[in-house]
Amino acid sequence: MAGFGGVSAVSRSLERLLNLAFANGQPIAEASTNAVLIRTEDFHLVQHCEINFPALSLLLYRVDFDKSMRASWSARGAEDGRSYLPLDLHYLLTAWADNAEHEHRIVGRTLQVLENVSVLSGPLLDPSGEWEPDEGVPLVLEDLSTVDLMRTFEALSVDFRLSIPYVARVVVVAGPADMPPADVLTVVTGARL
Repeated sequence: MAGFGGVSAVSRSLERLLNLAFANGQPIAEASTNAVLIRTEDFHLVQHCEINFPALSLLLYRVDFDKSMRASWSARGAEDGRSYLPLDLHYLLTAWADNAEHEHRIVGRTLQVLENVSVLSGPLLDPSGEWEPDEGVPLVLEDLSTVDLMRTFEALSVDFRLSIPYVARVVVVAGPADMPPADVLTVVTGARL
């Protein structure tokens, strides 16, 4: 299970994977495409922005607990005294280029890479996440409707861009193993014999 650094470690792992893949097979022959982690503010494309064309931006726009795994991880935590929080990390991968064809090529190469390497594990995982040796993080193309995707861009207050929604699941963030259990206080009021 990852430590609290697991969330950022998945983002860095995804960025590194895509940059390695782009270096081995550039989507655009005339230019070097890079993958770059961004924040919502970077979407506004100001002069000092992190995005240099051509690029693929990776925006972690939502973190959710995994509803299907929460109960089983809570049960494990009750047994060993640690907390476990299973998370789904929702990414928006957006192509940036000077023309539509180049954006399409960036999207195509990205889909090819993420379909080929569908699980981040072993050396593909950034070590700052404190991963267990057998741990892996599946990458899944998210089933996001066009309406929901448009709402995401409305919430970002930017114009729509060609983007691919992906989910990294399940990232389990574990509490410290050596953390003492919390004191339990019992108060009984109004009891009669």
